[in-house]
Amino acid sequence: MLLNLSHAKLILTPQQLQVRLQPSGAVLGVFADDLRLIGTANLIVANVGSVSWQLPLENDEQLQQVADFYGIAVETR
Repeated sequence: MLLNLSHAKLILTPQQLQVRLQPSGAVLGVFADDLRLIGTANLIVANVGSVSWQLPLENDEQLQQVADFYGIAVETR
């Protein structure tokens, strides 16, 4: 599945999420098991050992699409 954001493209595969940042072209990747979704901030959080990153999404719908695709519950803090 592909999600286009104003600042990135998200490529969702069953095992992995890949983020291609715009306009730099930098690529971030994370396995689905290492994802957290924060609903109050529409935020994807990746925590892989000593490397972590966060990516804000533009709206609730995008966050729900990621949650549905991976079967991950959206956390509310």
